[in-house]
Amino acid sequence: MNETRIEIDIEQLRGLIGRSVDYYGTRCTVIEVLEDSPALVLEACHKHTTIQPDQHGEAYRRVPTTITVPVLNQNRIEYTPGFLDLNLFE
Repeated sequence: MNETRIEIDIEQLRGLIGRSVDYYGTRCTVIEVLEDSPALVLEACHKHTTIQPDQHGEAYRRVPTTITVPVLNQNRIEYTPGFLDLNLFE
């Protein structure tokens, strides 16, 4: 079966940067767009942080939790469930 690949407008995705979204019940902000995948990088708005290690694996600093949400599946023929579940806040 020859399925059609979905073409994504990266500029349209970039327009989401700074927008608040709900991702599976977690309020997040879109902070980056990865073009190759394509994917959205979200930063969780809650106060929980993740400990970021340095190059030696030692605890270095606390940083906000980030989540990478692929827009398309590997074959680029359908949207991922995570992307479809994003709800934009006004």
